Amino acid sequence: MEIKAADVKSLRDKTGAGMMECKKALIEANGDATEAEKILKEKGLAAVAKRAERATSEGRIFIRQNGNKIAVAEITCETDFVAKNADFIALGEKVLDVACDKGYTKIEKELEDLVLELATKIRENMALRKFEVVDVPAGASAATYVHSDFKTAAVVVVEGSDAEAVKVFAKDCCLHLAAFTPSYIEQKDVPQAYIDEQKEIFAAQMAQDEKMASKPDNVKAGILQGKINKHLAEICFVDQMFVKDDKVSVAKKLEQVSKEAGAKLSFGKICLFVLGK
Repeated sequence: MEIKAADVKSLRDKTGAGMMECKKALIEANGDATEAEKILKEKGLAAVAKRAERATSEGRIFIRQNGNKIAVAEITCETDFVAKNADFIALGEKVLDVACDKGYTKIEKELEDLVLELATKIRENMALRKFEVVDVPAGASAATYVHSDFKTAAVVVVEGSDAEAVKVFAKDCCLHLAAFTPSYIEQKDVPQAYIDEQKEIFAAQMAQDEKMASKPDNVKAGILQGKINKHLAEICFVDQMFVKDDKVSVAKKLEQVSKEAGAKLSFGKICLFVLGK
């Protein structure tokens, strides 16, 4: 049967499939556009299934603040080319649109289906790897940041005041998180197993240092603890030197901003998102 070019183009516009694929699907469906679309979708799903084991190390992080809620979605794909594709970017915004409209607070099937729809069209493995919603309490200040490569993002909530100075501080904290990517927020968050492992590493290093050999055990113990304390300060957000003032820690800067704002401030939810981690 004769397949009109206009029908092929219409099917291509709907599905994103190639012209020849659309023509073959229309022939197979005896010119039925709906059936041809179904055939192309099934072929796309099959292609995605074949690629399911392929690594999705590229992608983007999307953030949207909607009233007192901040939604964050991490969508991964196989290639950087697709991550920069307009359809992929539109997908991320659509996921946030639906999530905010429906009040979703975790990954739901409807959101996964949106990702699958584009994956089927592009025929590249994709996944909604992470989705989180942060609640912002009344009277608190919140800020978000997405780095220019869209692979690092942060959300910071500072409770106690919504003064402009506090909002600026919250934004600066987001920049700090993206710049230094601390492993933990506070020292109490660090697993004891990790601390014990670091102690073993530092102890082994000290044992190989000839200058340490003659020192008393209590002095060695003090030096070892000092090394641990320094290391923890380097990997914990509140103990790191503040990105906008390297003479004070993040915790000390919080105290300074508290005095400026005339309020008792404290950190609420703090989130760092790094693509693939």
